[in-house]
Amino acid sequence: MSDPTNRLRVLFVDDEAMIREVMRIELPRMGHDVTVCESGEKALEVIEAGSFDAAIVDLRMPGIDGWQVVDRLKAVSPDTQIIIHTAHGNLDEAVTAIRRGANDFLQKPCKLVDIATVLQRVATNRTLANKTRALEQRLKTVEGSAELVGDSAPMLRVKKLISKIAPTESSVLVLGETGTGKELAARSIHEQSKRADMPFVAVNCGALPEQLVESELFGHRKGAFTGADTHRKGLIEMANGGTLFLDELGELDKATQVKLLRFLESGELRRIGENESFLVDVRVVCATNRPLQEMVDEGSFREDLYFRVNTFEIRLPTLRDRADDIKVLAQHLIDRYRSKHGGQPVTLGKDAVEALKAHAWKGNVRELANTIEYALALCDGDRIVASDLPDSIGTVSSFSAPISISNGSGVLWNSGDTKTLREIEMDLIYRVLDKHHGDKPRAAAELGIALKTLYNKLNQYEARGNAG
Repeated sequence: MSDPTNRLRVLFVDDEAMIREVMRIELPRMGHDVTVCESGEKALEVIEAGSFDAAIVDLRMPGIDGWQVVDRLKAVSPDTQIIIHTAHGNLDEAVTAIRRGANDFLQKPCKLVDIATVLQRVATNRTLANKTRALEQRLKTVEGSAELVGDSAPMLRVKKLISKIAPTESSVLVLGETGTGKELAARSIHEQSKRADMPFVAVNCGALPEQLVESELFGHRKGAFTGADTHRKGLIEMANGGTLFLDELGELDKATQVKLLRFLESGELRRIGENESFLVDVRVVCATNRPLQEMVDEGSFREDLYFRVNTFEIRLPTLRDRADDIKVLAQHLIDRYRSKHGGQPVTLGKDAVEALKAHAWKGNVRELANTIEYALALCDGDRIVASDLPDSIGTVSSFSAPISISNGSGVLWNSGDTKTLREIEMDLIYRVLDKHHGDKPRAAAELGIALKTLYNKLNQYEARGNAG
């Protein structure tokens, strides 16, 4: 059982020397890592120092007994599956064990095959729990299928490349402007891979609190730092067996880059505060809108990590580069919105289609999604017409003399554009981000806003436009 998705870290606690020696030999033969303790006192020390997937605990021991070990495990490591192993078992004691938090019950003497069966059940439960956590995380942002919409030449090239890359185990780097659908491309890779029925865990590296980045990614043991009250799995471990999507990869600091590289090279994960590492099997897909090669040249991104994540590169086209897809994309967004919120079918009028195709779409599919939501709120009946679209889409100014607003980044607005305040703000943000090659802290400083405010504004567009 060398498959990392089935390999468990097992704590075995028993005061009988012969049984401990048998487990010290046989559990590794089953494919598991084992820590053997001869007493409850020793078990409590080990529990405080590290974490386990499963604990096989004898109840009747001198000094600190098995019940105390079980109670401590439930307090500091609630994800650990507990198996009671005792020679004094009966139905009443088994019921008590389950009520006190045990997951299974074995009566001595038991066969090795029974222990192997129980541990296989633990491995299966762990996989299901990881899938559930991953699903809950994905449902926080209500998402549709991973269908990449559009049949323009640029999108057909992307789809063909994904279909060839997805069945492999290679790492993939997805590049593209904000709003082009990088997470959607990553989910499409996952759903066409051999790991499709395993977790897909998406991580926005730029949105992770700076002081908690390592903890979020790698997990921690109880007491590793102030506030670490229990052992906790990291997002990488949650993706075990499946796909880990690291969005905004360029936002990671150099220290975290080193630790991520070490994991990608070895497949070994070590939680913060623990001394022992363990194997995790994940396929990594990364994405960024920042110029990683330039960051490598200037020393802000590690070259070895860049080459590690960039086995295959997929560059997503902007919406401007696939104008032929705008009509079908807009209709897809209409149908998706209606399926969520109900209502009669709605189509696009010819004048609305022409106006949409004439727009620059600096915010890409995300901006298109916002536009469609706006139009749906205004349209009467079953058809969106040009007058239902925001003023910034395909309108002509009524001012006879041009008026403009500008700053150091260039002209932001003129009367010929008739842009809304939101469009002006959006243009400025993108211009400053482009000026700083996607460096959000520097962009936020020039804009005179907090970094968190910048993320909130970008996320407002992203939350509605995860399609394409």
